[in-house]
Formats: sequence, structure tokens, C-alpha cells
Amino acid sequence: AGWFRRLLHKPKPSSGESLKSSHSASSSPSSSSSSSAKSSSSSGTSLATSSISLSPASAPDISASDSPRWDKSYDVCICHSEEDVELVEELVSYLEGQPESFRCFLQLRDAVAGSAVVTELCDAVQNSHCWVMLITPGFLQDPWCRYQMHQALAEAPMANGRTIPVLKDVDRKDYPRELRNIYYIYMALKEKSFRQIRDTVMRYLQELCRSSTKRME
Repeated sequence: AGWFRRLLHKPKPSSGESLKSSHSASSSPSSSSSSSAKSSSSSGTSLATSSISLSPASAPDISASDSPRWDKSYDVCICHSEEDVELVEELVSYLEGQPESFRCFLQLRDAVAGSAVVTELCDAVQNSHCWVMLITPGFLQDPWCRYQMHQALAEAPMANGRTIPVLKDVDRKDYPRELRNIYYIYMALKEKSFRQIRDTVMRYLQELCRSSTKRME
């Protein structure tokens, strides 16, 4: 009888403990799926769903006046071939029309007339937080696209979310070897791919703000 009464009066875990346990239970499947996805990405893997979104309460404000977002002139630099201009203009219009008003560098629009191509490409990479590589058959044949890709990799050689490869009408076997350690987005449905690009840029800027706040603390 004594043990039965003790069982009935066993104290319940505090809300903090229950929240902690529920959080660990919900995060473990994503961790395991993430590790398994990484193990299969040695030769370049498509980014299917990368929506690890932050809760509104914990997400830093990337548009705050003191945000490190403003340390660079652009949020996104779009690297593309001339034959993909129409698609890129749609992407830029989508990104700039978001509530965050992403600042995009579009070469035909934003390059300074009379300046050297090499200078403009290097400046675009250095003055942008993220780089979208629209990898199409035209991209693979364009030496300037290759040059800008190499400049981006030299600026940030690690896969830290800044370089965002987007494959369209290109076989996986033709995915540039230089990018094989970076997940790519495969553009099948344009609207979905645009949303994935937006989410990836947002995640990088939020992480940039969070890291800056930690350093200040």
C-alpha cells in the first residue's frame, strides 16, 4: 500500500523539463535524417526540403538598423549565363518583392557602365552575402560564370550557406566538381525553387545576425 500511495503522489516534471524532453524528442529524427542525408552527398546531392525555420520568438530581426546584413551592399548575387536572363529577372523580382526586400545584384542592371567585367564580377561577389549559381547548360559553357563561381568559392570555400547552387536542365553527372561538397536545389517547379532560394538566404542572414549577437555578448 505504501509504494502505491508514493506512486500516486509522484511529483510531475516541471514545464521546463517537459519542454526540454519534448524538444529533444522532436529534434532527434531531423538530426538522424540530416546525418543520413550528408552521408549520401559525397557526389553532390539535391536539397529536397531544407526548411529548418526558426520560431518567430527566436528569429533575429535581419532588418534591424544594427544588423550585420547592412555590412554588404547586396544580400544576393545571381550568377547566370546570358541565355537565362529572363528566368533570373523573375527570380530577382520575386526576392526583391518579399517582405524582407532582399537586395539583389543583377549584372545587366547593376554593373557600372565602362568598368571592367572582371572588376564588376569580383566586386559583386565580395559585396554580397550569398551567391546563387544558376547552373544551366549555358552556365556550364560560359567562362565568366565559371570565373564568378571560383571567385565565390575563394571568398567562402566552406559550405556555410553562402553559395547556393541551383540546377536546371542539367544532369547530376554534369554538376560542377568544385561544388560537390554543397547541396544543390533542383529547379523542377519554379515557384518551389524560388521559395527554397529565399529560405536559404533568410537562414544565412539570420545565422549571421545570431553569430554577431553572440560575439557582442
